Amino acid sequence: MEGILNTVRQVSRLLNIIAGASITFIMLLTVSDVILRLFRRPIVGTYELVAFTGALVIGFALPLTSWMRGHIFVDFVILKLPGKLQAAFHIATRCAGILLFYLVAKNLINVGMDLQKSGEVSPTLHLPFYYVAFAVAISCFVQCLVLLCDIVKIFGGKYE
Repeated sequence: MEGILNTVRQVSRLLNIIAGASITFIMLLTVSDVILRLFRRPIVGTYELVAFTGALVIGFALPLTSWMRGHIFVDFVILKLPGKLQAAFHIATRCAGILLFYLVAKNLINVGMDLQKSGEVSPTLHLPFYYVAFAVAISCFVQCLVLLCDIVKIFGGKYE
């Protein structure tokens, strides 16, 4: 079981590295575009690239953030519950999260397939939309695995 947990953590880290590189790309692109606008030479398609890459940043950063529990967690009520009730609450919320992210991923795949069939592209650079939909769907599936690993850690007594 440790091997699966390590694999999911490593995949989450890889996605987070891609998210970090993507946010760096957005920053460099935006700064370059602003500087080049001073010389009346803006970068064509900056808005589209920032929008597409921003979706990747959000989607790919999610699994590791969840793994590290770096999100906002309001637990003042939960901490007053007995240990077994806390575990039951955590399991229930993780199950709800798995269902939610599975549905999001499934719908993103459907949207991506529709975008691929229709051949819809961005207006300026003519970049296909479906790549982003599929990439974020993959990230949502990884998020499901992270939440499943949380359940495994709860049952193994390793959930902090």
